[in-house]
Amino acid sequence: MAERKSERTRAAILTAARERFGADGYERATVRAIAADAAIDPAMVIRYFGSKEKLFAEAAEFDIRIPDLSDVPADEVGARLVRHLVTRWEEEDTFRVLLRTAATNESAAERMRQIFASQLAPTLARLAVDQPALRAGLVATQALGFALCRYILQFPPVTALSADQAVAFLAPTITRYLTEPLS
Repeated sequence: MAERKSERTRAAILTAARERFGADGYERATVRAIAADAAIDPAMVIRYFGSKEKLFAEAAEFDIRIPDLSDVPADEVGARLVRHLVTRWEEEDTFRVLLRTAATNESAAERMRQIFASQLAPTLARLAVDQPALRAGLVATQALGFALCRYILQFPPVTALSADQAVAFLAPTITRYLTEPLS
């Protein structure tokens, strides 16, 4: 029973942290505010996570879950990847928390770099493309730029796009980054 309560407390802290980091950013979010949101004593946050930075690291854990693209025709790989990313971002608040915070916090920025390096580059290596790390970086410029404008800055024309429109606009560039020779 105590283990279940412990798990519920931990989950409540993580939920509150994601919401608070997402709304206030890393710098303005406080352990005290997160604890209040979770209806617990601030000491409990430290007990479970050790520090605000460690809490953020866990709250901002995000798995892109890149699908296997090795059987996708080259001219469709960009569309498949963009559709997957937009779907993940729409269903997962954690990504938006991480993106918002990465602009102002070095730990969050490093976490974002790790996510793309550890999750996207290996997928591209399996596609047998040259320079997968560079290609992953180029894909990130487009994907993260779009995500920043859509979810954080909320540019009206970009937020108004349907998922299909987003794919139609982004896929040609992503496909080029993934398939054309780098010179």
